[in-house]
Amino acid sequence: MQLNEQLARQIVTRAMKILSFSVNVMDEQGLIIASGNPDRLHQRHEGAVLALTDNRVVEISEATAQQLKGVRPGINLPIAYQGVLVGVIGISGDPDIVRAYAELVRMTAELILEQAALTEQLQWDKRHKEELVLQLIRGEGRVDQLQQAAHFLGLDLAQPRVVAVLALEEGDPARLRELVQLLEYPERDNLVAINGLDEIVVLKPAQLNDGVWQSSQERTRIKQLLARIPDFRLRIGVGDYFPGIDGLARSYQTARDTLRRGRRQAPRKQVYFFEDYRLPVLLGSLADSWQATQLLAPLRTLAKQDNKGVLHKTLRQYFLQDCDLHRTAELLFIHPNTLRYRLTRVEQITGLNINKLDDKFLLYLGFSLGE
Repeated sequence: MQLNEQLARQIVTRAMKILSFSVNVMDEQGLIIASGNPDRLHQRHEGAVLALTDNRVVEISEATAQQLKGVRPGINLPIAYQGVLVGVIGISGDPDIVRAYAELVRMTAELILEQAALTEQLQWDKRHKEELVLQLIRGEGRVDQLQQAAHFLGLDLAQPRVVAVLALEEGDPARLRELVQLLEYPERDNLVAINGLDEIVVLKPAQLNDGVWQSSQERTRIKQLLARIPDFRLRIGVGDYFPGIDGLARSYQTARDTLRRGRRQAPRKQVYFFEDYRLPVLLGSLADSWQATQLLAPLRTLAKQDNKGVLHKTLRQYFLQDCDLHRTAELLFIHPNTLRYRLTRVEQITGLNINKLDDKFLLYLGFSLGE
């Protein structure tokens, strides 16, 4: 731990809030790097050099001060971190008066150093945890190297996890950092990382039953999270569970694709789980293929003769209601016979028979790809 000017200023400020005397902090070379008297900055303090050389408290009287360079009456105490001398703290004034405050001031300085070292360690750990998370979701690095890094950081990669992607609708770095803190506390054993300007990735512990992940508990937790952060405008995509370290990259892929697909199919919703969008997400990889062109052909034919989009809207609601005629008619505020007529028109235009399973499935696949 090195005593830098920023830390030295903190020590001086804290000490002078409780003392009516000027306080100086010198580095390991005996140079004044912070002082209640700015005119003394960057001067070599011979009393500090003596304190460092002999590792002892050096008291300087008025008479002694006249014999040393850059020195005024007072007391100088070496300060250490983990047994290593890092500098000196000095209190200006009559030694007989300031002696009573000397140990208190040294203790304050060393506590500030310990706190700074702890903060630095926590920030170091946080940075490296984020780097590890990004490696895991990108499928980078060898498994043994990832395990070694996780062990060093005190993380257990054997813990089953599922990935959630949070996308903020405003790309504000300050808001991203604020949200990360809220996700990390209270402690939920989440691994959190910022991935880009508006995306946060969370590796969440997954509870398995006979090796199968059940999302019910996670749905409850996300509801609780949203209740805690009502001021954030965001969407959440939750992926599927895949075993093993390499499964985290797959889980991230499903979470990201689920979020993208969910935004298109249900733009008013805020949370999307892969298991609710399984088929359209799995079909997503076909988007630019010849197979997708074939599957979309009947719907494109339908669109040419459906100027007002009535048939498309009807078919969409029909599939959303699991092909329940009566429920679909109710939601569209039409008579069941009107619904049957519209579905017949769909059959006539596309050449597919909705009552035939293969044809109905082809229509549904095309519809899912086109959403």
